[in-house]
Amino acid sequence: MATPTAARQTVNFITGNANKLVEVKAILEPAIQVENQALDLLEIQGTLEEVTIDKCRRAADLTQGPVLVEDTCLCFNALNGLPGPYIKWFMKSIGHYGLNKLLAAYEDKSAKAVCTFAYSPGPGHEPILFQGITDGEIVPPRGPGNFGWDPIFEYEGQTYAEMDKAEKNKISHRYRALEKLQAWFAKEMTS
Repeated sequence: MATPTAARQTVNFITGNANKLVEVKAILEPAIQVENQALDLLEIQGTLEEVTIDKCRRAADLTQGPVLVEDTCLCFNALNGLPGPYIKWFMKSIGHYGLNKLLAAYEDKSAKAVCTFAYSPGPGHEPILFQGITDGEIVPPRGPGNFGWDPIFEYEGQTYAEMDKAEKNKISHRYRALEKLQAWFAKEMTS
């Protein structure tokens, strides 16, 4: 007699960023199936956690179902965590070289890459947060410039942009957060 297999968990990842979608799928699948929906969500100002929770609630309300959202920070230690959750806007306005110039007056070039995912089973449910952090250094851009600030964030001698994608997906802030999400889903499936 065959043992029934558990149904595979599916998440509706809300993002319009194709690079993020590729990374999330590479990390989660096949254990968790990733579907995608691009929604234009208003982002409030606040801490990374506040921004992510609000975005998750909005997405759950718009889709009327379960959602997974993500917010990423790049926190410069010399600047007390800035640009933080506003890195997307800093990148658009001053780019890689401008971000380096922000640290020109400081000896401390250390930074934290922080990724926070929020999952909600649907409208009216409190989002659950999963956060991953990778410590690194801010360096002049190296490697392909096709994914955000990857060319200026160095971890153990290589920028994210210089790393093989599979290698990056084993150490990144996004991986560390998704590892927690996977553990939570595994626990939920056995409860």
